Amino acid sequence: MNLICPVEHQAGTHITLAHGAGGVQTRKLVETVFLPAFGADSNQEDAALLDMCTPHVDSRGNAARWAMTTDSYVVNPLEFPGGNIGDLAVAGTCNDLAMRGAIPKYLSAGFILEEGLSITLLTKIVRSMAAQAKDAGVQIITGDTKVVERGKGDGVFINTAGVGVVADEFIDVPGINNIAAGNAVILSNDIGRHGAAVLASREQTAFDSDIVSDCALLSPVVGSLASAGIVPRAMRDLTRGGLATALVEMADGSGMDVHITESQIPIHPMVDAACEVFGLNALQVANEGCFALFVAESDVEKALGVLRQWPQCRAATRIGVVREAGAARPRVLMQTAFGSDRLVHALSGEQLPRIC
Repeated sequence: MNLICPVEHQAGTHITLAHGAGGVQTRKLVETVFLPAFGADSNQEDAALLDMCTPHVDSRGNAARWAMTTDSYVVNPLEFPGGNIGDLAVAGTCNDLAMRGAIPKYLSAGFILEEGLSITLLTKIVRSMAAQAKDAGVQIITGDTKVVERGKGDGVFINTAGVGVVADEFIDVPGINNIAAGNAVILSNDIGRHGAAVLASREQTAFDSDIVSDCALLSPVVGSLASAGIVPRAMRDLTRGGLATALVEMADGSGMDVHITESQIPIHPMVDAACEVFGLNALQVANEGCFALFVAESDVEKALGVLRQWPQCRAATRIGVVREAGAARPRVLMQTAFGSDRLVHALSGEQLPRIC
């Protein structure tokens, strides 16, 4: 039987079980780490109130359409070239909203902290979240912290939920059901950088690399497409499972074949080298700031022009086309450098654990 002293410890430099007990140390942690970063009301209520009625109609007089998503983040290591778990937690959830044409408005943030976590590191993570939220124009309005014993967590896990309102310009909300034969497939940037950066960070003794994660907000990019009058039929961010898994899921969901060209898919030479060393398929490696979008043929050049204005989309390119299914089950077919077609498969099993 393990007995834990109920007397709270004085504040220190690392997380203790007292920080998760709901008492004085919990309040001090909230007041010194979270409130300064997130700018929330110091009166800690049990729930936040949302202004869901402004705007209550869009520019055409229709009721506003709201989107909601949730995600959890367990990346290892907590910090990696190009970001940390806090950057992922905000950007990833905002990006999920953006893929449905929604402008992020509100986020929640739940933290599972491990006893012994450096408060300095936690503060850095929280400040990264605040900076990402500011860039996205989203408010972190509610949250929670829990602490688990040393050895029963891995520093910090974060759960975020996000709410956004669909942009007025998207009369049809982007989605898999809108994909049609003849649509062009555009890739917003080169692939595989997040997975390769995290892996290289874990395996520093085995692979010396300058690869930086592509972790970035995509909501401003999607907003610029809307402002330019480009209405994507569907969008998908290429996180776990990478480009291959996303395209297979979209083919299955739409009932259409997706044909892509291998030579058109941009892959950074360092990512390509990392995949060679570790035996990975770059098409299945995770990204955190890259997405695929399906657009009408007439919108391709305009969409590419808009995308390439953004630093996170400099390598945007057209990689394929949608066609009527040519077999009993929809497929993703890739034309290789030799001119032959091969099937592209979704990721099976776990390629890189704890990647996001």
